[in-house]
Amino acid sequence: MKLRLLMLGAAVAASSAVAAPRGLTVEDLVTLERVGSPAVSPDASRVVYTVRRTDMDKNRGHTSLWIAGLDGKAAPGALVNHDSSSTDPEWSPKGDAVYFLSTRSGSAQVWRQSVAGGEPVQVTNLPLDVDNFRVSPQGDRIAFSLAVFRDCADLSCTKNRLDEQAKNKASGRVYDRLFVRHWDTWADGRNAVLFSAPLDANGRVSGTPVSLSGALDADVPSKPFGDREEYRFSPDGKTLVFSARIAGKTEAWSTNFDLFSVPAAGGGAPRNLTSDNNAWDTKGVFSPDGRTLAYLAMSRPGFEADRFHIVLMDVATGKKRHLAENWDRSAGSLLWSADGKTVVVDAEDVGQHRLFAIDLASGKVSALTDKGSIGGFDMRRDTIAYTHATLDSPAQLYSTRLKGGKPARLTSNNQQALADVRFGEFEQFSFAGANGDTVHGYVMKPWNAQPGAKYPIAFLVHGGPQGSFGNAWSYRWNPQVYAGAGYATVFIDFHGSTGYGQKFTDAISGDWGGKPLEDLQKGLAAAVQKFPWLDRERSCALGASYGGYMMNWIEGNWPDGFKCIVNHDGVFDARGMAYSTEEQWFTDWENGGPYFAVPDQHERFNPVHHVNKWKTPMLVVQGDLDFRIPTAQALSTFTALQRRGIDSKLLVFPDENHWVLKPANSVLWHHTVIDWLDGYLKR
Repeated sequence: MKLRLLMLGAAVAASSAVAAPRGLTVEDLVTLERVGSPAVSPDASRVVYTVRRTDMDKNRGHTSLWIAGLDGKAAPGALVNHDSSSTDPEWSPKGDAVYFLSTRSGSAQVWRQSVAGGEPVQVTNLPLDVDNFRVSPQGDRIAFSLAVFRDCADLSCTKNRLDEQAKNKASGRVYDRLFVRHWDTWADGRNAVLFSAPLDANGRVSGTPVSLSGALDADVPSKPFGDREEYRFSPDGKTLVFSARIAGKTEAWSTNFDLFSVPAAGGGAPRNLTSDNNAWDTKGVFSPDGRTLAYLAMSRPGFEADRFHIVLMDVATGKKRHLAENWDRSAGSLLWSADGKTVVVDAEDVGQHRLFAIDLASGKVSALTDKGSIGGFDMRRDTIAYTHATLDSPAQLYSTRLKGGKPARLTSNNQQALADVRFGEFEQFSFAGANGDTVHGYVMKPWNAQPGAKYPIAFLVHGGPQGSFGNAWSYRWNPQVYAGAGYATVFIDFHGSTGYGQKFTDAISGDWGGKPLEDLQKGLAAAVQKFPWLDRERSCALGASYGGYMMNWIEGNWPDGFKCIVNHDGVFDARGMAYSTEEQWFTDWENGGPYFAVPDQHERFNPVHHVNKWKTPMLVVQGDLDFRIPTAQALSTFTALQRRGIDSKLLVFPDENHWVLKPANSVLWHHTVIDWLDGYLKR
């Protein structure tokens, strides 16, 4: 009996130790399961979605497919789980199977899994990787994108040329146009080309793929982030509409994407549907009756952060009209209701990212979701499945009805992993910023905040610059990691941020170091005044991309503002940036033209001119595969710091781009950053 009591006591003690509350760590962050890519079955009874888990030993993520009932009553279950990841789920038209991408055969191909069970069947067996795909509404054809050399007559030609290049001992490449490199990849002469092929009764490819976009000097979908949202079948399966930019040697400074229609079976040249607009047209979706094409369109050529208007095109006549034009938000994606009377879109909205329903007849806009941020969403028969996250909750899967009703939560991933984690409480606030405009921000307490105590501040500045630090969960810049380390966080959506109307977004162009800096200064002061637990005397500033630029700008223009700074992938010299960044349209628009035409505009807010005032210790971080803000910017920053004798460190990731994505690198990044803060704010 005594032994049993001792064992019971030990068990209780161990249980208590495990259950002791704690804050979120980076190790928690990188190993959390990530829910995404919901696809609703044709009868709207079930949803297939992806779950990404992290294998720390292999230093990568692994994605599997799961299935759940949309009524939320049945527990979700695994549909496809294999050593190779399974992604991009899409239902068969009959709802009896799910198509998906997998590399289990040695290359990325399309597979088909019966929902009744059994082993998946390979649908495509091509000599090249399939990048993305769509199945026609009739299930008799598949469209997919492949990276090919456009002068090749067949797929084998591309494969053979790649094999020959791999054998070549000389590694040099000759270029005669931009892009030479894009995001994190050097151009190798291939384009993303849209193909289609027939499917047999068993859902397998049964013929030779036909090129649909190969005649165009374009990538379908676009690089580097385009996906299958950029092409769609018509309801009868006879037509495909896709988005493409045909810009030739001006591609690097053009945002002129157009919508094209093409016979799905081939045999006809792509037809430009939006040649009257020299700005961005994309994400065309047919109405259920096929008579109307809804799509997103910008109005200003060369501006990537312009408002995406919702346009309705009569397919027969080509006549266009704008929907909800007075709704000052930029739509992200769109879907049609079953009766064709409503479109559902997502959009950023005052620090949230919501779903909205828009009535076609009246243009009335109604919010379908409350506070928090929407990720992927899909809709069938007016039932919507979507992922939803907040600043204190990773994404979970929910369902709701177009006509309203309480959302049903379908997943509870990470429940056990986060059982003893206590998140920092957060609150949105507003203040009078530059020009007296209302500016919004958030504050977050440490996870273990106590009444009457003051806490050091991690002041986070978002990138973009047309972006937002909103009520969302992030796997890179997550305030909860700082809250878990004992820090309060403050983050401001300064002029230029998205979700507050296009005028507010436009306000940063040509004024990078003006109104945004004023907003940051006033926002931090307002937060400290409103929230007495913020210790202004112990604060460090952190930012990436534009946020990194702002760190360099703060060094010279707010030199007494902080005890330390963390600068990730930040611009140091505007002239070097203008001639080395790959997407030239960005620096052109933000400065009113290319550097050689308007050098004074580029130099107006150039951090390099203020190095003589630098004195704040800085940690500089750079991904060597970052072609957006190349490594020379970070090296220049670090050189300036070292030459001025300022305490500084440089952390370089040879295998990361503009973002730190590999799990082990993320852990190193966070520990290095937190240690840097601790050294100035806690020791």
